[in-house]
Amino acid sequence: MAERIVENNETEVPEIPEILESVMLYALEEAKEKINQGADLIPFTVLVVKDNLFLENHPGDSAEECFAFAKHTVEGARGADAYAFCYDGYVETDAGTQDTIIAEGGIPGEPDGMAIGYLYTLEDGSYVFDKEPAYIGEAPNFMAGLKSADAYGEDEIDPQYTEEEYPE
Repeated sequence: MAERIVENNETEVPEIPEILESVMLYALEEAKEKINQGADLIPFTVLVVKDNLFLENHPGDSAEECFAFAKHTVEGARGADAYAFCYDGYVETDAGTQDTIIAEGGIPGEPDGMAIGYLYTLEDGSYVFDKEPAYIGEAPNFMAGLKSADAYGEDEIDPQYTEEEYPE
C-alpha cells in the first residue's frame, strides 16, 4: 500500500491542530496494535464526530482503490471535526527506504492535510517501532471541501455518525 507521494520540503514541523494530532496518533496506535497482533493492516479511516471516533476499513485491490474509498468516506463526513487515514507504506530517508505506518489527516476547510508515521523494522520476527512518530509532510486533505463541524445542523449530518452504535 505504498503508491502515495507525500512531499516534505520543510525543515521544521508545522503546528498541528490538537484534534488532528490526537486522531492521527490514535490511528497510528491502532495500526501498531494490529500489526503486533499479527493481523494484516487494512487501510482505515478514523473520523472524529463530536465526542465519538468512527473507524472504517478501506480494503481494495490496489493502493489507488483504497485511497479512493477513504477519500469518498471522508468527503461525505459532514459534521466531522477531523480525520486520519492510516496505512502501511514506506518513506525515503537519507538512510534509504524505510517501512512506515502512515497516518494522513486533515480538518474541515483547510487546503492541505498532514502526514506523520512510525518507522519500523522487523527484527527476529518482531516489529520494532520508533519511539516517536516522524513528521512526513503535507498530504491531500480529504476534508478541504467541508465546512467546520459546527456549521452543520443535526439534519445535515449522516445518521450513521449520530447513532449510538456505529457498525464497524
